[in-house]
Amino acid sequence: MPSSHHKTALFPPVKGADFWVYHAVSPTIHPSLALILHNFFTRMETTKAEKMIDYHVAIRGALFDIAQVCDSADEIALNARFIEDGLLFIRDGYIQARMTWQEGEQHLDAQKGYTDRRGKLLLPGFIDAHVHYPQTEMIGAFGEQLLEWLTTYTFPVESQFADEAYADEIARFFIEQLLSHGTTTAMVFCTLHPASVNALFSEALRLNMRLIAGKVMMDRHAPEYLSETAEESYRQTRELILRWQHQGRLGYALTPRFAPTSTPELLDAVRRLREEFPQTWLQTHLSENPNEVAWVNDLWPEHARYLDVYHHYGLTGEGSVFAHGIHLHDEEWQCLHDTGSAVAFCPTSNLFLGSGLFRLPASWQHKVRMGIGTDVGAGTTFSMLRTLGEAYKVGQLQSYRLRASEAFYHATLGGAHALRLDDKIGNFAVGKEADFVVIDPAVTPLQRLRNERCKDIYEQLFVLMTLGDDRNISETWINGQCAWGNLAEE
Repeated sequence: MPSSHHKTALFPPVKGADFWVYHAVSPTIHPSLALILHNFFTRMETTKAEKMIDYHVAIRGALFDIAQVCDSADEIALNARFIEDGLLFIRDGYIQARMTWQEGEQHLDAQKGYTDRRGKLLLPGFIDAHVHYPQTEMIGAFGEQLLEWLTTYTFPVESQFADEAYADEIARFFIEQLLSHGTTTAMVFCTLHPASVNALFSEALRLNMRLIAGKVMMDRHAPEYLSETAEESYRQTRELILRWQHQGRLGYALTPRFAPTSTPELLDAVRRLREEFPQTWLQTHLSENPNEVAWVNDLWPEHARYLDVYHHYGLTGEGSVFAHGIHLHDEEWQCLHDTGSAVAFCPTSNLFLGSGLFRLPASWQHKVRMGIGTDVGAGTTFSMLRTLGEAYKVGQLQSYRLRASEAFYHATLGGAHALRLDDKIGNFAVGKEADFVVIDPAVTPLQRLRNERCKDIYEQLFVLMTLGDDRNISETWINGQCAWGNLAEE
């Protein structure tokens, strides 16, 4: 018999409990009480484990997004969500949960902890609905409107992308510019050289970035050094689709430059490819400049409107994104709506080339999907913040007040909706891919002064799109990993 002061463990210790539950031979603890205590602490630890969220990364900071796709600016305002002190849980590149700090703290794992970004604002990653990566080096070219600008600057620059090493260099620089400006997804024009596509997709794949791009297709009204036949264009494009479509998070876009550089044979080749590969996207230009519209009327007199040319060849529809759309007739807006097509509003480019003012209210009136494009190199910045600021000014010139909630919708969930990606990206909904940007809203003395006087998140966002630029981008996260910023460099 053991002595009366010796204690023997009747039950094994409960992991994580504050103390072990023992049954003593001495009558101080009754066996029934010991069993009750053991069961209590076991349940306590089980409940705690059940509350934990299985995550790889948790980030604390202010969170802003739009809850769902909307049909009006007023509806956007109703669906705007802001958490001043929140937690974002991420696992395997996907969002696991979005909570207030008070709700989320209990779900944290003591060993994994969390990344503290208090004082910063987390937004869904920006989506650039229209941009030309080969034109990066010619941004800010002086003095021309669209057609003369193409001949004087664009075509000579794009000819360099036959050189694989050169294409690789600019592709890396371009992707770095996107990330440093908070852009996580883009729909991109390459050149007609397959090397330009391979270079861009290779770099995006390395980062597991969601990117849509394609080889430019054109077979007339271009310099001989940038010319191809419709059959060559078809064959090379087909080979690129087979190589890149659905590799990682990549998507291929059929990319006829625009109607004036396309013969009927080329547009028919695009139609054949679309029928053969229905999961591809399509991108081109539409009604950007009055002289361009007149030229299309001369080249295609059998069609009443510019958009009719594309529609005739089956190039409208879901996944088709038409850049600009400034000078559209009501019948064209209706066709865009009826076919589920989208437009890309490119304010800095439209102003820089003197092309005209996009009618944002018309896109709402006709319920046409719309995203925001920087359109570098006619566009003058990679910054979506600066681009939204210019979009506001375009609206003001037409007596339309672009609210901050609407502006950031177009740059995030609205852009995803335009690209048919809103089931994957665009907000912080559970199950979405974890592409987001961490913003420091006050990095300059003027921004700090102005932010101290902001009454709410909407005023803060408006100041950000008025005074903000790449300096405000603290980090850019791709698929749950920090791809740009101090954390990425560690």
